[in-house]
Amino acid sequence: MHTPETFRTRRALLLKEAGNGLILLPGNEEAPMNYADNVYRFRQDSSFLYFTGIRLPHFVLLLDASSGTSVLFGQEPTIDDIVWMGPQPSLAQLAEAAGIEKALPYEALSGHIASALAQGRTVHYLPPYRGEQVIQLSRWLGRSVDDITKGASPALIQAVVRQRMTKTSAEIEEIGHAVEVTGQMHVAAMRQAREGMTEAQLAGLVEGIAVAGGGNLSYPVILTVNGHVLHNHEHHNVLRNGQMVLGDFGAETANGYAGDITRTFPVSGRFTAQQRDIYEIVLNTETDAIAACRPGVGYREIHLKAALQIANGLKDLGLMQGDMAEAVAQGAHALFFPHGLGHALGLDVHDMEGLGEQYVGYRPGLERSKQFGLKSLRLARELEPGFVLTVEPGIYFIPQLIDIWQKEGRAKDFIRYDKLEAFRNFTGIRIEDNIVITAEGCRVLGTPIPKKPEEIEAMRATG
Repeated sequence: MHTPETFRTRRALLLKEAGNGLILLPGNEEAPMNYADNVYRFRQDSSFLYFTGIRLPHFVLLLDASSGTSVLFGQEPTIDDIVWMGPQPSLAQLAEAAGIEKALPYEALSGHIASALAQGRTVHYLPPYRGEQVIQLSRWLGRSVDDITKGASPALIQAVVRQRMTKTSAEIEEIGHAVEVTGQMHVAAMRQAREGMTEAQLAGLVEGIAVAGGGNLSYPVILTVNGHVLHNHEHHNVLRNGQMVLGDFGAETANGYAGDITRTFPVSGRFTAQQRDIYEIVLNTETDAIAACRPGVGYREIHLKAALQIANGLKDLGLMQGDMAEAVAQGAHALFFPHGLGHALGLDVHDMEGLGEQYVGYRPGLERSKQFGLKSLRLARELEPGFVLTVEPGIYFIPQLIDIWQKEGRAKDFIRYDKLEAFRNFTGIRIEDNIVITAEGCRVLGTPIPKKPEEIEAMRATG
């Protein structure tokens, strides 16, 4: 996907913003499931991957702003590595493929860091999210674990976000490939779902397609008849006619780029009148939100328009009442739409979330709301060409949430609680696509995945 020059250019841009310091970017290590030699599928740290392209464990990248050089620290493959895992590239070969000037043994890193610290130089690092990263950084930098968890460099975070947020044409193509495989996963689930199947059978089907596509899952499969549970990873239920299946899952390419699509469809292949009413509100909201995405428009603004459209649709069905603009301002709609409209997408399914959403989805002067629902908006800032993001409105009937709000008398001027009993077992509907912001507007990535009710019903009717 990328040449050594790609990585050299990325690192050079990062170094220009580092001042006189060092930038320390550790790659990930293997993570044992239940004993040392039985490990989870390895996934490289996304920022390390972005600046090196190396997808193997036990490597560290050190950038020196004073000299403008990059050094890769790692280990040469042993004969045991070769016996168990096959031929492995040498340290020098990996460095050359990444356009890195120098490669040194892993053990030499601590001396380089100690020398820099002794000279009073700053060592910048990103927020660690794995325990072994925290411990290793503590050892290298001679600071407590508590200090390490609080000491990530805001300047480095912002520099990385600026680069990774705007995708190149090659990255957009790679995400498009992830979305293509993701589309195949969703079409297979919609075609194969039948009464009597388990959620697990469908989840296994779509996971197999992700692996067959040359990569893996970009996040654990959400596939459930309980669509009102937003991140439901349980797959033990049996599908029954009359129910809907909410499938939220995506493929990750071999190079680490993610797709993230949601579709909701009836087990029987045909929507009931009640299901269609709610579904069409969500579908129209998603379609209109996509059409509103263009450079310069704040995604928070698009989110609030989507919330208003959902509220007006529910009012038309007799489930809400009063002034819907005021209802949205007070957060009444969040009883049914308790999450954000979407998020950035790239090497992470919630792109760069580990670096801090205040840097990724917000900006100075645009602070995150504390209001229920709106506080879950991951992306609020103005859109720019090259941003890749999700658009994923939904409507959910969460019995426990309804009961709490009704008991508290919350939003009673806007919500017709007496009418919600007929929807108590409705569950939820979400529809999601992935888009890239262009100079003129936006473009939906991938081959269109059926989402109109008539498209889904026709696909099922033809097998």
